[in-house]
Amino acid sequence: MKTELEKMLSGELYLATDPVLLEMRNRARALFMEYNTTLNEQVQERKAILESLLGGLGDNIDIQPPFFCDYGIHIRLGSNVFINYNCTILDCAKVTLGNNVFVGPNVSLYAAYHPVVASERIKGPELASPITIKDNVWLAGNVVVCQGVTIGENTTIGAGSVVTRDIPANVFAAGNPCKVIRHLES
Repeated sequence: MKTELEKMLSGELYLATDPVLLEMRNRARALFMEYNTTLNEQVQERKAILESLLGGLGDNIDIQPPFFCDYGIHIRLGSNVFINYNCTILDCAKVTLGNNVFVGPNVSLYAAYHPVVASERIKGPELASPITIKDNVWLAGNVVVCQGVTIGENTTIGAGSVVTRDIPANVFAAGNPCKVIRHLES
């Protein structure tokens, strides 16, 4: 029999009220709340908190507080990642940001979601699906990336976009729903 954590990470319906999952989220909240009270000059303190909170991080990470997440441990950041103010990552599945990724203010990455049929949704179980942001991507301000999405390398997502499906490499994409506007030279 699978645990709720195993179900969550394998994309099956799971109960977020499971005591193990609640404890994991409480731990993450304590860490990101501590992070959010640090000052820019507290570089070593910030790095130590991120090393405890996140599942993996490369060199030269800059996350501007406030920052919010569900579990933290399912988030992996490459090197040279900049995340601007007020980012929310619902990492109920693996969320990966490659190298040289820039994230604008108020960006949200939602690996978690609920059944769309009301009779199923009100029973309580949730779902999650991984998000992958490849190298050299820029997510402009107020972008929302939904569950299961992969954004290809060297791509720019325009401000205010809602990304509901995969976006290829080397494009500028924008809108709600987000779609390719033009191809970019790499």
